[in-house]
Amino acid sequence: QLVESGGGSVQPGGSLRLSCEASGFTFDIYAMGWFRQAPGKEREGVSCISSSDEVTYYPDSVKGRFTISRDNANSKVYLQMNSLNYEDTADYYCEAGTAACPLVHDIAWFDYWGKGNQVTVYK
Repeated sequence: QLVESGGGSVQPGGSLRLSCEASGFTFDIYAMGWFRQAPGKEREGVSCISSSDEVTYYPDSVKGRFTISRDNANSKVYLQMNSLNYEDTADYYCEAGTAACPLVHDIAWFDYWGKGNQVTVYK
């Protein structure tokens, strides 16, 4: 099970930190990731961190602004989002998959998904 938290509404330029708590599987051997989906838009991979802490950011638009991290002791993964803008508005989902992160995000690569957490950035 994956449960996200930390979403909300912010002004442009603001920050949010998403958290995802995992249970029911051996967290530290799984890659953990985040994807997002905005209303009327396709699903988009955001970031992934492997079991060996290798990090991948998928869209260029989040590089330098978002940071993914994991806490194996507490079975949590985080997404720190800074300098948020309107285009970041979406539902953000946590996902867990095989040890390595895919080079190109593919939701089928992952085995578990959370229910999502809404992030709204005002225009």
